[in-house]
Amino acid sequence: MTPEQKIKHAIIIGVAEYYSEYYSDDKAVQETINSLLVDDASIDESYDFICEKNMHWDVVYEIREGQVETEVPSESSRHYESKSVAMKMPDDTWVGWTYWYGGGKHAEPDEIDWMSKAYNLNCKEEEKVVIVREFTKLDKTA
Repeated sequence: MTPEQKIKHAIIIGVAEYYSEYYSDDKAVQETINSLLVDDASIDESYDFICEKNMHWDVVYEIREGQVETEVPSESSRHYESKSVAMKMPDDTWVGWTYWYGGGKHAEPDEIDWMSKAYNLNCKEEEKVVIVREFTKLDKTA
């Protein structure tokens, strides 16, 4: 799968989880949701379907911000602020992209195509022990 398809897959899963929770009693909605959760070959078709039905916006906005910021250099623009973000995908790989924000009162950074410019990332995770010290001043008599 391409990075863009991985993001679409995550969006489809998010939409399915939302509609399964809030429309659990509606059999027609449940059948539609179940039809979306198919194999990797039909991700684009399933994504197009949820776009046609306007079912995807909340999940897209949530994912667009990413899970974590990365140190990968991001694209830049004189009109918007940007940072590189990443998210762990359903297949346990990481995908990164440029998150655009800011721009003032009439700006629409969410209209910038970010999915098509997404890229695969290698992520090395390691747990580290950190010592944190807090100091307070003692009385002179002590």
